[in-house]
Amino acid sequence: MQLDKDLSARQEARDLAQQAAQAQTILRRLDQTQLDAITEAISQAFAAQSQELAQLAVQETGFGNVRDKTTKNGFASRKVLEAIRDMKTVGILREDPKERIWEIGVSVGPICAIVPSTNPTSTVCYKALIALKSGNAIVFSPHPKAVKCTLLASQIVARAAESAGAPVGSISCLTQASMAGCQELMTSPHIQLILATGGPGMVKAAYSSGKPAIGVGAGNGPCYIHHTADVAHAVDCILRSKTFDNGTVCASEQSIVVERSVEQAVRQEAQRRGFYFMDKEEAGRLAKLLFRPNGTLDPQIVGRDAVTLAKMAGIGVPADTQILVAREQEAGPTRPYSMEKLCPVLAFFVMDSEEAVLQKAIEVLTHEGRGHTFSMHCTDTEVIRRFALQIPVSRFLVNTPSALGGIGASTGLFPALTLGCGAIGGSSSSNNISPLDLIDLRRVAWDTAPDTEAPPQDLLDLLTEKILQRLK
Repeated sequence: MQLDKDLSARQEARDLAQQAAQAQTILRRLDQTQLDAITEAISQAFAAQSQELAQLAVQETGFGNVRDKTTKNGFASRKVLEAIRDMKTVGILREDPKERIWEIGVSVGPICAIVPSTNPTSTVCYKALIALKSGNAIVFSPHPKAVKCTLLASQIVARAAESAGAPVGSISCLTQASMAGCQELMTSPHIQLILATGGPGMVKAAYSSGKPAIGVGAGNGPCYIHHTADVAHAVDCILRSKTFDNGTVCASEQSIVVERSVEQAVRQEAQRRGFYFMDKEEAGRLAKLLFRPNGTLDPQIVGRDAVTLAKMAGIGVPADTQILVAREQEAGPTRPYSMEKLCPVLAFFVMDSEEAVLQKAIEVLTHEGRGHTFSMHCTDTEVIRRFALQIPVSRFLVNTPSALGGIGASTGLFPALTLGCGAIGGSSSSNNISPLDLIDLRRVAWDTAPDTEAPPQDLLDLLTEKILQRLK
């Protein structure tokens, strides 16, 4: 029976990849105006069903909450479209008369997009927008826990794209979630790039496929509250971030690090805002639920609210508890609170000095989360500069909720749901992935020798015409 399912999944993957390749031959001939019309249609159609998709995602996965998933869907449709609307991605992007170089944007070709269970609908809209903006067909591979909602989201954006002029097959999705189907899709000769958002196993598989891949590493961002910070504002930011969709955003804070001199001020403000500081015995109970014996995060705790988590661990907490906090001092595989926890649970490190804080943050990130995200609350620019020059991350956030700042909702970073971690984090990019990561640049360059005459204008016009014709 399993063999039959795997064969069926592999065949579907082959069919959708071939269909995407056929669509790509047409997409390559579309100009920027036509691609822009397609992305506008995708955004509008998806935004109109944000709440329904959020409800289905929560119902199917059990992760997060409808309110925040609706917000995520709105972010993925409206905020991303706003960021890419005036972006030029295909055709001649830049002409440098001094260096005598042209840069031409060229779509990379059909993309395999892996969708995580924590963001199963918003990721579809976001990836569809950046793919079609850059003239690429895209095939989605859903997570087994989120097939229905991911499939529906992909159908919504596919219909919208086709209604605006995209060829059939520009956007599609596997109807069966299996490793066999996903592997077949990733290794298909028609797929040119893999855009992987998911667990470390899936990202590793993407990089092992033999295809160019953009993957992400684990998020495990420490948050430093400096003694110059507005403590009330810092705690409010952490509260907003760590409870947003019940902590399922990988850029959210995973630990709070403070100097001993501000420990009590932070603790008191946090307790006032619904942070519950567990004692050693309570922290031990919850720790047993966080990770499986093989070291992977247990899905049963992902995206659950703090009160539910406490009940699962047999811990009595006030009904208005927002975040569970465990005292920690070390980082490593035997210290579960020092790792990424996709739920409203935080580690609390108290250090003796600013230098000790810096070293502890580096220690935490070296264990897990290198290249991802770090946040701090501070008003001393020199301290911020000192930390920014040494912390091994791609996103260094200041005085903002980390989950929202990391994805570009509350900062000037590109709004994205795939956050590259750079080479240090095992990723091929350190960017918040945008349409510009999904194109190749073709450069036209003339001889710059001083005794070489510049090409006549009629020759430049002729070359431009020929290049544009070839792109069509």
